[in-house]
Amino acid sequence: MKRCFRERFRGKKILVTGHTGFKGSWLSIWLTELGAEVIGYSLEPPTNPSNFDLCHLQNRMTHIVGDVCDQQKLDAVFAQYKPEIVFHLAAQPIVLASYQDPHETFRTNVMGTACVLDAIRKAGGVNAFVGVTSDKVYKDQGWYWGYRESDTLGGYDPYSASKAAAETVIASYRQSWNQQWQEDQAVKRFSVAPTAIASVRAGNVIGGGDFADFRILPDFMRACMAGEPMQLRNPNSIRPWQHALEPISGYLWLAVHMLDHPEQYNDAWNFGPAEREPVVCEALVKLAAELWGEGCRGYTKQPVKVAAHETKILRVNWDQAAYRLNWMPAYSWQEAVEETVLWWQAYHAQLQSGQVPDMYGVCVDHIQVFVDKARDKDISWAS
Repeated sequence: MKRCFRERFRGKKILVTGHTGFKGSWLSIWLTELGAEVIGYSLEPPTNPSNFDLCHLQNRMTHIVGDVCDQQKLDAVFAQYKPEIVFHLAAQPIVLASYQDPHETFRTNVMGTACVLDAIRKAGGVNAFVGVTSDKVYKDQGWYWGYRESDTLGGYDPYSASKAAAETVIASYRQSWNQQWQEDQAVKRFSVAPTAIASVRAGNVIGGGDFADFRILPDFMRACMAGEPMQLRNPNSIRPWQHALEPISGYLWLAVHMLDHPEQYNDAWNFGPAEREPVVCEALVKLAAELWGEGCRGYTKQPVKVAAHETKILRVNWDQAAYRLNWMPAYSWQEAVEETVLWWQAYHAQLQSGQVPDMYGVCVDHIQVFVDKARDKDISWAS
């Protein structure tokens, strides 16, 4: 693992909300391998199976089941465990599901974020907060170029709107909290030092362990395992595809900078893929089919009619992360697809062998391959 990451996170008390989800489980595995004391706070896994359960993470970290909007329970968790760093990933993450239950989407994504920040405000002692939102926070302009952090926020669908609102909540706490601290310092009034507060926006993440519905590669991998063709919805939609470990490396690297310079990195950050050219959904599935090989029944281009708006073109610009953090992606989109297929093939092999799947070692191996790739490319966090 990365020497700098290990030095900075070993022994640290780190709270991860949403640790039972797809990205939350990968982040928790990486932090656990770095020697951190990981406290997870989340609802039960959102899918069955889940990467959290398949990796038996409940035996490797502190696992707390709770609603992110339960302020009293959150306050008690912060008081008991006294985390130094908080990664906030708890969310309702599916666009189409937000149409089915918009109220729950807004409650979880907006008020849940406010509850976590308020628990930090009252507890004190948290040095850095990294709030994970989405590339879908931007107002849909139909642009072929990537959205920058300074572009207008918006949100056509409830999910996108809720994440844009969460960005406003994060910015409000960041600005008002730091202003109050500065005023207290001016009159030499004792005040707990402010927490460094940042929000992070990633592209469409792929990777092993994602079992959510309405996601292109999980749907396709399940079809391959069942020996059935997949019905491809919106084959020409453009998305910023990237492996889940890419933005997670950005979250960790940003946190390192926030710990070292707490007042310089309080901002919104994009972490996008290497590709500047458009990558459509069909290209993703076509490559996955080739990589899966025997038993794959392919796909049909018969778009599913859904009573919901979905953005046709979505890309993010990560120049700020490149220039200010010296961050860059390690994988091409093709390598990200390959790693995803390899994870699913390993999972499929364990199922076929009749054993109880344990994917923790597989995930650790995938993280090490990713770190080695980043080191080969002389990426700063892995050098």
